[in-house]
Amino acid sequence: MSNKNVTLIGAGLVGSLLSIYLAKRGYKVNVFERRPDMRKATMSAGKSINLALSDRGWRALEGVGIADEIRKIAIPMYGRHIHNKNGTTSFQPYGKDNQAIYSVSRADINMKLMDLAEQQPNVKINFDERCTQIDRTVLETHFENNTTKSTTSIKSDLVFGADGAFAASRLNMQLSTDRFEYNQHYIEAGYKELIIPPGKDGSFMMEKNALHIWPRGSFMMIALPNLDGNFTCTLFLPFEGEKSFANLKTKEQIKAFFETEFPDAVPLMPTLLDDFMNNPTSSLVTVKCFPWTFDNKIALIGDAAHAIVPFFGQGMICGFEDCVVLNNLITKHNEDWEKIFPEYQELRKPDGDAIADMAIANFIEMRDRTADPKFLLQKKIEARFSSKYPEKWIPFYSMVVYSPDIRYSTAMREGQRQEAIMQKIMAMPDIETKWESEEVEKAILGYLKQ
Repeated sequence: MSNKNVTLIGAGLVGSLLSIYLAKRGYKVNVFERRPDMRKATMSAGKSINLALSDRGWRALEGVGIADEIRKIAIPMYGRHIHNKNGTTSFQPYGKDNQAIYSVSRADINMKLMDLAEQQPNVKINFDERCTQIDRTVLETHFENNTTKSTTSIKSDLVFGADGAFAASRLNMQLSTDRFEYNQHYIEAGYKELIIPPGKDGSFMMEKNALHIWPRGSFMMIALPNLDGNFTCTLFLPFEGEKSFANLKTKEQIKAFFETEFPDAVPLMPTLLDDFMNNPTSSLVTVKCFPWTFDNKIALIGDAAHAIVPFFGQGMICGFEDCVVLNNLITKHNEDWEKIFPEYQELRKPDGDAIADMAIANFIEMRDRTADPKFLLQKKIEARFSSKYPEKWIPFYSMVVYSPDIRYSTAMREGQRQEAIMQKIMAMPDIETKWESEEVEKAILGYLKQ
């Protein structure tokens, strides 16, 4: 591959990071982004969910030496701050020894990654360019400018589709590939962005270093901190049904709903009614597809290959991990893309499917179980056992979030095994009074040997 020219479709989070990885290996990367440059344009508000960076994501950023730059715009969250309907609150730490996940604004990290990508002399980002076709026979990608309607055709040695959940690159491959498997699934809930602004002195109006959750069974609200003192709140609510977006049309209905369900939040949300009326209600989709690679010259990456719902905080991170795996394979196979692409697909497809399923399961946990005393007791038992036998039991959440060397697919299998054991433990008579006993400990050890 003499010229090492790459066409990369999409300058989002994963596309920008991948361009840095490839540029540092000497590839000339031409990035084409459908949207205008978000650093210059006025972006439409109301469709963002703050991102949660954790160990797998930090590893990806450290791999190209940019983690310290991103840390400047990130806020550590050490656990879930649960807001119950009766006004009481509780704190559930994420891990041990002050382990945290980090809140970061989607726009802020995307703009920072674009800046860092453009600092590479061999990366060029072209904005307002919509992918219209990928000609596989000559590896030529076609774009149309949104403003001028002029067209561009570019030949390259490799093409990467990193253009998100509704990727034009994936659609092009789907239409030109026999037996292309594609599945998209929308959950019954949508989301709406709201805000808790800072106090008059710029102070945070709630605990800064926590992810706030108002679990309410079939729905929930969350809030993540931002550097300027505000919280990005997201209401996840069914589209239809008794308690749903369909039944929140007037300001009176919205006000009554929030005062009933989130009474402690309402005083902190002075623009609630306007935000609710003006911000869009957005849907949440899971996308699974196969194959991810074509002709050993074209590959899908990030959401273009595996879009997931946001409830494990792993959507961006899974895409970042794609970049890490790809980078390691470039080293392993000495830039032989006929070997790199098949192994990338073989390794990442099972993990993409696994985290997609786990993210949906975590939605149920967050909205239904985080306020359930039995669930909280189960987590206490697991944490106690894990601290005594760390080599025998890594809590499921820690496997996914704090153990970058454990594959998502492995974490899912082990998590299912652990959950089956814990269901037996929680069924023991008087578990509430003897959860710290040697009897419970021995029972878990016994189940682990089976």
